[in-house]
Amino acid sequence: MFDKIQKVDPRSIWKHEAHDFTPWLADNIAELGETIGIELEVTEQEADVGGFSLDLLAKDLGRNANVIIENQLAVTDHDHLGKLLTYASGYDAGLIIWVSTEIREEHRQALDWLNQRTDPNTDFFGVVVEVIRIGDSRPALQFKVIVSPNEWQKSKKKQSNTASSEKSEKYREYFQDLLDELRNTHRFTSAKKGQPQNWYTFSSGNKKFVYGHSFAQGSRVRTEIYIDAGDLDENKKFFDKLYEEKEKIETDYGQELEWERLDVKRACRVAVYRPGSIEDSSDEIQKIKEWGIQNLLTMKNVFGKRK
Repeated sequence: MFDKIQKVDPRSIWKHEAHDFTPWLADNIAELGETIGIELEVTEQEADVGGFSLDLLAKDLGRNANVIIENQLAVTDHDHLGKLLTYASGYDAGLIIWVSTEIREEHRQALDWLNQRTDPNTDFFGVVVEVIRIGDSRPALQFKVIVSPNEWQKSKKKQSNTASSEKSEKYREYFQDLLDELRNTHRFTSAKKGQPQNWYTFSSGNKKFVYGHSFAQGSRVRTEIYIDAGDLDENKKFFDKLYEEKEKIETDYGQELEWERLDVKRACRVAVYRPGSIEDSSDEIQKIKEWGIQNLLTMKNVFGKRK
């Protein structure tokens, strides 16, 4: 009645780790991010670290932390563990991800130990890549998380070390609710973990800008596209290109927008604002969240198609 699930050797799909698998993963980074519950954006392939070369350097958009990804289309070994730690220190990474076809028990224990011993802002993941086939079907890929940070241990350590403030906890709860609704109802993001901070950014699928939602200065709440491709001239050029379409964009959006070229800074933004503070009543916080979600969805609809 049922066909058997067959495992396929990943190297029959990707002949060469660096030339085939790493570029594929860079193009499909959302699949890895969805598996571990973090929104990732690749910033560089084969990034230099002294005399070594890191497979993928990325960003955790939720907390703007560096992410290093080391690939190994084989069973894990000590050499790659050493490289992993070298790359982590070289880029001051907040997230360290080791992708392999099999994680040895001693390396699983090492990653668990690192998660227990490092601070709450440093997370280690061990992820296995598998390729399967059912009967004569096309091969299908799946990532399996073998090692991940123990959030209870991390949160307890954070409380004992830096006692998170009541205001920070309000931010964390707000963005947790926001993420859950964006992910479960609108499939807007794969991120799962709210952070104790007053902002959150989301991938747009365009390396020139991200979507953002934040509690800004002056008791205002902001939803925006934040333009920063890493180069001042490129940022201003893209902003100016959008501004040429200002009338059409605002018509599509349904309201006037704030166009902030920010000439003294590298980045630019296009934003909408409303009054609000994290200290507002629960009813008002709910309205702020609904406003934020609606504007994030509208921004994706209006700006997502503009390259």
